[in-house]
Amino acid sequence: MKAVILCAGQGRRLLPLTEHLPKCLLRVAGRTILEWQLLGLAASGIRDVTLVTGFEADTLEQTLPGITPPGMRIGTIFNPFFAVAENIGSCFLARDVLQTPDTVLLNGDTLFAAPVLQHLLAAPEAPITVTIDRKQTYDTDDMKVSVDGTRLKAIGKTLLPAETNGESIGMLLFRGNGGAMFAAGLEAALRQPDGLRRWYLSVIHGLAQTGVVAVTSIEGLPWGEVDYPADLANADALARSWDDSLPVLAAEPAGKR
Repeated sequence: MKAVILCAGQGRRLLPLTEHLPKCLLRVAGRTILEWQLLGLAASGIRDVTLVTGFEADTLEQTLPGITPPGMRIGTIFNPFFAVAENIGSCFLARDVLQTPDTVLLNGDTLFAAPVLQHLLAAPEAPITVTIDRKQTYDTDDMKVSVDGTRLKAIGKTLLPAETNGESIGMLLFRGNGGAMFAAGLEAALRQPDGLRRWYLSVIHGLAQTGVVAVTSIEGLPWGEVDYPADLANADALARSWDDSLPVLAAEPAGKR
């Protein structure tokens, strides 16, 4: 099992906190968001991680030795187009890793407790599985989903309330040829005139129309997203409630790919 974390963006909605620091290095409950993610991956048995970097990539890479859990191997892929492309560009650069069977894809601002990821890994096998949560109401910034049982029908920010059944938390699992289908969809999308301005979940939306995308709900399990300064206080309280104990593993160095 491998993981790819998208860490290229600056997080401009968090300025001035992110003026010289990528969003994933903001601290909550005494650790960076990225460190919490790495702890969750390690606690779930994932020790091969690729980070797609961009804004302040050198700062991020210099931070890695101090936050990498023992036994985890981290590689980085630099996205030089982070300022002019949406996250579809970062996914395209990591497409070789994503085509490896059994790979988790994470947004760099998704804060989660280990049981969230473990629930995804235990989901019934499907080429692509999107992790979702449910709540009473959804706002314009939520990545909303429409589902039929465990099948994804649609995903996007503009879904109507009547067709919305939940929201994506920014965590996907690719099994079998799911990653290859996603990679092909990324290239097809990027060949379009507006390709660079698309979110990678627009590709997942297209694949959902073929019936290959499943969902798993982690309703009731703790997670959060950091988009605005107000989110940091919520994330801090959330992370302080977790048990961050880790298995003792042999350390391995981080490196570039």
